[in-house]
Amino acid sequence: MEELNAAMTSSVIAFEAFGALSDEECFPRIQAARSRLGKRAVILCHHYQRAEVYQFADMTGDSLRLSRLASQTEAEFIVFCGVHFMAEAADIMTKPHQKAILPDLAAGCSMADMANLAKVGRCWRELGSIIDTENRVTPVTYINSAADLKAFCGEHGGIVCTSSNADKVLRAAFEQREKILFFPDQHLGRWTGHTMGIPLDRMPVWDPDLEMGGLGADEIRDAKILLWKGHCSVHQMFQPEHIQAFRKRHPDGFVISHPECAFEVCRQSDHVGSTDHIAKTLREAAPGTRWLVGTELNLVNRLAEEIKSEGKIAQFMAPLVCMCSTMQRIDPQHLLWVLENLVEGNIVNRITVPGHEAALARRALERMLALP
Repeated sequence: MEELNAAMTSSVIAFEAFGALSDEECFPRIQAARSRLGKRAVILCHHYQRAEVYQFADMTGDSLRLSRLASQTEAEFIVFCGVHFMAEAADIMTKPHQKAILPDLAAGCSMADMANLAKVGRCWRELGSIIDTENRVTPVTYINSAADLKAFCGEHGGIVCTSSNADKVLRAAFEQREKILFFPDQHLGRWTGHTMGIPLDRMPVWDPDLEMGGLGADEIRDAKILLWKGHCSVHQMFQPEHIQAFRKRHPDGFVISHPECAFEVCRQSDHVGSTDHIAKTLREAAPGTRWLVGTELNLVNRLAEEIKSEGKIAQFMAPLVCMCSTMQRIDPQHLLWVLENLVEGNIVNRITVPGHEAALARRALERMLALP
């Protein structure tokens, strides 16, 4: 500890010193840095993280679970091996003395980027010219969104949801108001609405690049859920024909998909659920069963390895390799860089949400967490 405190005057180590290192060169240095930091730092790894980084995780899971777990520790540094919105959520949900760090600031989320505050604000104003938004519409944002959109929901009586609890959140939102504006992922919103019995024609898509979202006044008045035109670039790769081909070859097999997949993929699946639900289902499945899995490749490969001793097979749904490209930006080199800087007393790539914005975002998150 004295050695760490003495290093507080050190200058930041530039990433250039790490970029040329091989993964194998990084591994022992990562372990050494973790040992020196001890309980001052905790490494969080999302389910989709590459194996070379995932092996160093202190905690694993989906984005919300990881932020909640981190908040229960006393670690000063929360090193989030995920993407930008996840590190923002960690900053919002952890204690004041805890500092969220994203190893590579380029690790974003294409889905989260499909909705921004300017476009959502314009949507809200345009809807307000047709209906009383403040009294008739509840904004619901998927956890896969920027902090300022969570704050928007907090300010306007809205709420955050995850792929695990979207149905509970939407039911609670309908108890409050008659309509929902759901962003940024149309597929999660559509599938959740469908499971609640809402007809597809009452869940029109709002295109933020078109005036009035490309919808007519009657469509807006009749809508139960207005779905933002957004999607996950990974989950959109899965197609119904992938399922059909699997069922021809393996008629006794099972199909499980993430609700970010297209509607027809979900409808043809035997099970639909979050990453945690997918992992739990495969782990608890009967020995000798075969599964076609519609979610990110790193998770599928990890689960396939884990369950093979029971004679179970987990097969990636798409014929082409399809990873979360932005998540892949977190590599051993960037992880080593942030850890060795922390050892030297330097904090690099800290993610900080402004106080007022964080308070509003926390309000929307707390509404979700308060649900039974």
